[in-house]
Amino acid sequence: MAIARFDERYGQHLAPFAPLLLRSESAASSRIENLTASARSLGEAELVSTEKANATLVVRNVRAMEAALASADEMNTASVLRMHEALMDGTPDEDVAGRWRQQQVWIGTSVVSPVGATFVPPKFERVPELMDDVMAYARRPDLPVMVQAAICHAQFETIHPFTDGNGRTGRALLHSMLKHRRVASRVTVPVSAGLLANVKGYHQALTLYREGDPDAIIEQCSEAAFLAIENGTTLAGDVSTITSSWREKITARSDAAVWKVLDLLARQPVVNAATIQGRLGLDYMRSKRAMDSLESAGIVVSVDKFKQGRFWRAPEMIEALDAFAERAGRRTKS
Repeated sequence: MAIARFDERYGQHLAPFAPLLLRSESAASSRIENLTASARSLGEAELVSTEKANATLVVRNVRAMEAALASADEMNTASVLRMHEALMDGTPDEDVAGRWRQQQVWIGTSVVSPVGATFVPPKFERVPELMDDVMAYARRPDLPVMVQAAICHAQFETIHPFTDGNGRTGRALLHSMLKHRRVASRVTVPVSAGLLANVKGYHQALTLYREGDPDAIIEQCSEAAFLAIENGTTLAGDVSTITSSWREKITARSDAAVWKVLDLLARQPVVNAATIQGRLGLDYMRSKRAMDSLESAGIVVSVDKFKQGRFWRAPEMIEALDAFAERAGRRTKS
């Protein structure tokens, strides 16, 4: 109910800024796997190749989340494979992107043997039938949504259908289910950002699920949803305040290109000339006038990147996103 209220209250207001929440959620999901990237690094990595490996990996998580939400109506094994393909494409393991694992895997410290492993998932021969089963469960319309999403996520992680990327794909699946059941149909409620508050508890809950106790993972996901709503509400307020202050700093005709660029910066706070031209269709001179105006107003700062051209970034929006990530990363005592 709280997720639905958040979606209803902020869905229309945050619709133009939905990509910001999506990036924030993808970054939070990656942080659970100890992959961290600042909002600025993430923004730059979305535009060009970067030497910052973590930022590139988080960008792939954004793509996986986009694939998850795009496939929410289908909710089948093919949609899960597309999520994984988007996540792993371009990595050293891209040959297994979007394919069920063909080997035994285990969760533990040793890469040589499963002896002493924390958990050994089912044999790879069973993965297709097990995934068919869990996705049939995910499509059921007669279950409490958060219970269903939590159980489906935990079962997915228990099957561990891929050689890598199971955690991020499984959390993307959780969001796909919330959209599939029309609970969060307009914006991404950053549940992974809520799980960040107690990563140890999250992992313990998955262990308890595998031992036959589903209550803990349901509680973890539910508590994470409340934390996510609180954090997302704060971000929504920050975004609204920032965009309003931007508009007060600019004086221009209503049809001036600068307004289009402002709207783009609210969704994507790091841009380059190719982005502005491709997304807005502005020629060089109109783009230059708009960016000069925004830079003079202190809304953006420009940086020349060697071999990559000029970037413009909106520091206030980047700070708001980093603050969101910092709030999400505060651990609870456990």
